[in-house]
This record gives sequence, C-alpha cells and structure tokens, in this order.
Amino acid sequence: MRFLFVGAGAVGGYFGGRLLEKGADVAFLVRERRKRQLQERGLSIRSIHGDFHTKPKVITAGEKAEPFDCIVLSVKAYHLDTVLDSITPYVDERTTILPLLNGMAHMEALFERFGRERVLGGLCFIESTLNDQGEVEQYSPRHDMVFGEWDGRMSERVKSLLHEMEGANMQARASDHIVQEMWNKYVFIATFSGMTALMRTTVGGVTASPFGKELFRRLLNEVVSVARSIEPSLSEEMEEKIWRVIEVQGPEMKSSLSRDIEKGLPTETDHLHGYLIRNAPADLDLPLLKTVYSHVKAYEADREKTLTR
Repeated sequence: MRFLFVGAGAVGGYFGGRLLEKGADVAFLVRERRKRQLQERGLSIRSIHGDFHTKPKVITAGEKAEPFDCIVLSVKAYHLDTVLDSITPYVDERTTILPLLNGMAHMEALFERFGRERVLGGLCFIESTLNDQGEVEQYSPRHDMVFGEWDGRMSERVKSLLHEMEGANMQARASDHIVQEMWNKYVFIATFSGMTALMRTTVGGVTASPFGKELFRRLLNEVVSVARSIEPSLSEEMEEKIWRVIEVQGPEMKSSLSRDIEKGLPTETDHLHGYLIRNAPADLDLPLLKTVYSHVKAYEADREKTLTR
C-alpha cells in the first residue's frame, strides 16, 4: 500500500515516520521549505518510544506522482482549502483519504470534494512538536491513530489499513464508533484549548485560579450542549466522561492552540470554536464559548495588523 502523508510536522512526521521505520511505502507532500529541510537533514523522531532517522521521499504540490492508495491528512485546519487542491491530482477511484484533523468541519469539505465513499473518519492522540531543527519530539505515552468507516462497518479497506499499520511503533486501532470518538475528542479539544488559550496558562494554572475550575466546567457544558444539538446520538454521559479526562491532565499541560498563540502563529479557532457557534441553535446561550472565540479572533486580528505593517 502506498501512503501519502500531507504534512511532515509533529503529527504527520511522527506517524509517517513510524510507518517508514516498519518498511512501509510512504511519501510526504510538503511545502518547498520543508522539502529542502527533509532532503538536507532527513526526518528525525526523538521519542520515549525510540528514536528514528531516515531520508524520506518528498514531493511538493504539482509534482508528478501516481495516485496513492491512502492519503493521510495531518495539517492544521487553516491549511485545509489549499490542501484539497494539492491532493486532488493524487486521488483516483482506489484512494482512501484519512484525515487526522481536530474537529468536524473538515469532514463536510472532504465529503463534498471527494465523495463520502473515499473518506474515512479519523483522529489521533499524540503530544508532539517540531523543534528548531525540524525534528519531531514526542515524550508522552500515547501515540495512537484511530480510524473507521462513518457507518461503523469493518470494511475491507479498514482491515487493509489496519494490517499495513500492524507492527509499526505506534498504536493503530480501527473503530466501529468513529463518529462518537471524533466528537469526544472534539469536545475535549474545544474545551481544553479554549480555556487554556483564554487564560493564557496551563491546565494547572486555570484550575488554581479563582473560579477557574468552575469556568472550565461551564465551558465544557456549553460545548457539549452544542455538540449534542448537532449530533443527537451522542450520549447523555458525555459531559461527565470528558470532565474526568480533563481532571486527570497533568498540571503543566497546555493546548497546541495556546502554543500557537505564544509563537505568534495562526490558530484553529474557526475550525474548533467558530464551527460550534455557527451551527448552534439560535436559542442556545453560549457566553463563555463566544468569549473564547472573540478572544482568539482578537489575537488573530492583531497578528494580521503586525504582519502587514
């Protein structure tokens, strides 16, 4: 099976690298700058699960290549529109598209562009980053990739993907409830990223502040309310289960959205928080979710002004 990982950053570089380590046929679709970096220095993973270094196959958008069997999308949500155009030449009737983006908004765009029959549901659990040398650093226990058919079937392509990933130094799992799992992660990420970005601190910093835990719980309630209005099949126990996950996060944990703000980078708030607000019932009161969204959008507006000076 021929894999194309779109992006060779903290997520794509890690999972694509682990498949390369196993001996899979993997190429990366990257921007010109990252291509030069990978050609000069190679792809390096530094992890508690073991280090790995290789010189991978890399292409940039528009370069000729045969269609791939599986295209794994591992980019930030704000790059999605560009990515859809970039991958189209590498898709044919046999191609499976596996997105690992946070949230749900990207699924609608992928279904519209490529058809529901080509797109799997997917998500990952990993805390990783690119260091200043372009190496992937990963120092937490979880390095999980989860995927499945939207209708829950254990299809032949899901079985084939699972077979290709078996034996790689990562945890790959096929899910028969991928919609539920994607929403669970979305609700967690929207709440976790929203509160740490709003307070500009870690989980421990939020919960130790006056009313911090109360505000955390209130934001979770708002996010769950919107999620269940969009997807009524989500369980009534969802809020309590996700709150237990939030409570066991290490006090130094901070969301990637918060780290993006610290680095002066674009954020995924439109994809995470804006999507919920846009799709919420008009009569649903969402003061904290709207505060989070307004706060991050104000940062983005200031960032754009700085860039255009």
